[in-house]
Amino acid sequence: MSPHTGHSPARPPRSILPWLATPALVVYVGFAVVPLVGVFALSFTTWDGIGTINGSGLDSWRAVLTDPGLPHALWVTFLVMAVSWAVQTPLSILLGTFLAGRQRYRAVLGVVYFVPLMLSSAAIAIAYKALLDPNFGLGAGLKLPLLVQDWLGRPGLAFGVVVFVVSWQFVPFHTLIYQGGVQQIPTSLYEAAQLDGAGHVRQFFSITLPQLKYTVITSSTLMVVGSLTFFDLIFVLTEGGPGDATRVLALDMYKRGFQASLMGPASVIAVILVLVGLALALLLRRLGGRDAGASQLEGV
Repeated sequence: MSPHTGHSPARPPRSILPWLATPALVVYVGFAVVPLVGVFALSFTTWDGIGTINGSGLDSWRAVLTDPGLPHALWVTFLVMAVSWAVQTPLSILLGTFLAGRQRYRAVLGVVYFVPLMLSSAAIAIAYKALLDPNFGLGAGLKLPLLVQDWLGRPGLAFGVVVFVVSWQFVPFHTLIYQGGVQQIPTSLYEAAQLDGAGHVRQFFSITLPQLKYTVITSSTLMVVGSLTFFDLIFVLTEGGPGDATRVLALDMYKRGFQASLMGPASVIAVILVLVGLALALLLRRLGGRDAGASQLEGV
């Protein structure tokens, strides 16, 4: 209601509403649908990225699907996805709950925690690569034998470093999501719990976590689908090594397309990434229930 006229503000006619979405639809079609259709079409061709594009039918698909390296790349991709999710989610929930408090210093900490997300992934990878160097890195400089390891030269350690750096960079983003989710929880629930004698831990597990169900689904969807596109950080940090220990699908696509000049197989992997991401997003949405989208819109 308008405080001056007592009437609701004027709304545009329903016949105009579809036209208001036209600019966004044009941008989406031009920058999402058309490139996706183009990549799908390229997956049925032979092209080195410069010369003539020649149709090859299903040859590129057969070459990729029968490549023994594809299952390994899929396994590494899903492993990075699962482990990074298991690390990022609890930390993000705890930090988001902590930063949702009303103390003044928490606002300052929120800004500090958000700094890693503002940095370039390539710059972060270069910095960590220098810090973890066994000869000239942090461990050698501080003379700490525990840190003087061949972090990027041993498969297990290299995988752990990738997960750690990915989590370090993206925990702030998901912390912000959970902070907003916690702030949407009615304070009356906590007041009632305090009257019943529930402590902070009991309130967290009985009120905060159940109320964050749809926020967890949203954050997990972004986290899982986003992990399929990890490329620049891993490329600079390990280049998929040692061996193929950290060779994820996105990096495999780059090496086939831009290093081996096999745009057809690279396009096949791109289509596979899209299909896997779509399937995971739909699965997470189904796990969240039908009310997930409505709940998120109400929170906004």
